[in-house]
Amino acid sequence: MNHSFATQAVHAGREDLAELGVHAPPIDLSTTYPAVDSHVEADRISRFAAGLQPPGSPLYSRLHNPTVGRFESALATLEKAEAAVGFASGMAALTACLLAAVAAGKPHVVAVRPLYGGSDHLLNCGLLGTRISWAEPGRVGDAIEADTGLVIVETPANPTLTEVDLAALAAECGEVPLLVDNTVATPVTQRPLEHGASIVLHSATKFLGGHGDVMGGVVACGEEFAVRLRQIRIATGGILDPFGAYLLHRGLATLPVRVAAQSATAAELADRLADDRRVSVVHYPGRSPRRPGQMESGGAMLSFEVVGDATRVVAAVGLITPAVSLGSVDSLIQHPASLTHRIVEETDRQSCGVNAAMLRLSVGLEAVEDLWADLDQALKAA
Repeated sequence: MNHSFATQAVHAGREDLAELGVHAPPIDLSTTYPAVDSHVEADRISRFAAGLQPPGSPLYSRLHNPTVGRFESALATLEKAEAAVGFASGMAALTACLLAAVAAGKPHVVAVRPLYGGSDHLLNCGLLGTRISWAEPGRVGDAIEADTGLVIVETPANPTLTEVDLAALAAECGEVPLLVDNTVATPVTQRPLEHGASIVLHSATKFLGGHGDVMGGVVACGEEFAVRLRQIRIATGGILDPFGAYLLHRGLATLPVRVAAQSATAAELADRLADDRRVSVVHYPGRSPRRPGQMESGGAMLSFEVVGDATRVVAAVGLITPAVSLGSVDSLIQHPASLTHRIVEETDRQSCGVNAAMLRLSVGLEAVEDLWADLDQALKAA
């Protein structure tokens, strides 16, 4: 039976619970498992090392963990992917994708700015043996070379909320896999694989977890690429921990209702900020007509540029927490040029719209009037 997205968010990854005789997904904290028949287990270890997931004992938690597997299964369902692979953080997930391209003899990467600052830095620093070309949408095809292994985009982008037509970009990529960072949009409002992408990446720390108390990353993709990612994860030890996987799986159940409520508040705040003379520009996807391949709604994050000193606004908030990260049940505000995008070269920051006047606001579940009152008094300080 084809269930709705909201129903899938609650039930996905829980298919084995009735057989286990439990209602809530258990947390498997074992680091090692009994291996009585060494000959049988030797064959299974070889299969794990090859990136496969044979049934039976996980043998060792770096190879596989049942709690992690449930979260992976659930996220794959929500993104409509063949498979998903969990990692210790979003950056660990991106690192594995890049290493997979390098290992396949395709070290050249084409990327579209802006990206999250950590992603931008990882691509530009060359630590993993990649070679980077930055390109605008519409020019990506011209930047692709014989050894291009990935095209990378984040849409809506962090922190400018710039959107890219994914279907058009996927057409530009041709046979080169398109990796989409879907952290900001979440599968509630955008499922990139439906628009031609090959790989979807999440910093699961953000909206998927939703409560600011767990770190993780996950990649949704086809089984062939998942095999390569598992090989890298086993070799590098970057697997998601079981307690983190449990929290992330639990977070998926409320993801649709959280994002819907947060998005409604974000849209209202975007409208009020746009009408405020103390604000020069508001960046929010819902404020422009949606084109094919873009998000179904405006989302729960916005950014705005202030008239005056943006850092004084951050220092003056009371209810809103001045902090990096996003997607939590409480609202967070930060100055990207000083924090999340500080490690990006200033000229690169400026060229993609991340300027000193910009603030990024991740909208939580507080009442809109309370959030507006806090923003209003903080803007006065600027």
